[in-house]
Amino acid sequence: MVTMQDVAERAGVTKQTVSNVIRGRGAVSPATAARVRAAVEELGYTPNLVARSLATGATKTVGLFVPTVTGSFYAAIVEEVEDVLDENGYHLLLCTTRLDGERAKRHLAGLTSRSVDALLIAGDRDLIDHLPLLAEASFPVALCAWETDAPDRFPVVTIDYERAGYLAGRHLRELGHERVAVLASPDHAPRVAGFRRAFAADGLTVPDTAVHFAPEPTPAGGFTAATTALTADPAITALFATHDVLALGALEAARAADRSVPHDLSIVGHDDNPEVGVSRPALTSVAIPKREMAREAVELLLRALTRPGTPANSLQLLRPELIVRDSTGPAGSTSPAPT
Repeated sequence: MVTMQDVAERAGVTKQTVSNVIRGRGAVSPATAARVRAAVEELGYTPNLVARSLATGATKTVGLFVPTVTGSFYAAIVEEVEDVLDENGYHLLLCTTRLDGERAKRHLAGLTSRSVDALLIAGDRDLIDHLPLLAEASFPVALCAWETDAPDRFPVVTIDYERAGYLAGRHLRELGHERVAVLASPDHAPRVAGFRRAFAADGLTVPDTAVHFAPEPTPAGGFTAATTALTADPAITALFATHDVLALGALEAARAADRSVPHDLSIVGHDDNPEVGVSRPALTSVAIPKREMAREAVELLLRALTRPGTPANSLQLLRPELIVRDSTGPAGSTSPAPT
């Protein structure tokens, strides 16, 4: 096995100089650093990260919590975080909560016995009640994709979800829709509030009876919620789904109810995941800059590691954008009459 001493002898420097080059510390001339890196490459030397962490207390590892990696939203966040860490010489420790609060709590508690330099938590559904476990964390913590009230203790990089709902509502209002329904997950209150605000601006109300909660965040859950909405009020001309997966289920529910999309029923989704562009019809959706959000959040953490004193209670909201496709159209006169 190639050792650091072997590299030092090949480069004609001390072992400490090799350590300084690898760790990016100490004053080493560019010429000397180049010789060390060449020796590392020639010998195929791989630093012993475990030994380094014992000696320095740093592991060059950042933890990431996500609810799941099965959907494209969180998969994109994981990929972006890993790319940023790789660019900066860090490694990723990934934990999934899988919509299980107790699992999330166990993972958080376990971090006290794991070696991470920083932690990023994406999504608030399973972890919001367990953040006190991190009150005394010795490493920086940041939050992203956070929709509930952001805690003051940690910096947050997230989306303006209320505006996302507003964009969906404003689009439907501009198309002349008045009688609408919302297909929602219980934790998407800001999206629903923004949607209602768009209608309220024109003196219209989206009542509680028009908000239908999906039993699960899947196409099947969207199918169930949309079927309920169309049965409860056959006169509705548009649906807003707070998840794209719910909107995909709504498309199937519309077909089952013999409702033509978009001619007598418009559907708007949220997230603009890749699959919505190939649905039939292609789905109008509110796009959120998930990769930008993930990159800015992890870069914030890395700055906190190199420059202590990063604001602990900063809040950064990124702006969503409406992507209009084929699933929305003007409110027509072909929708069924109220029963």
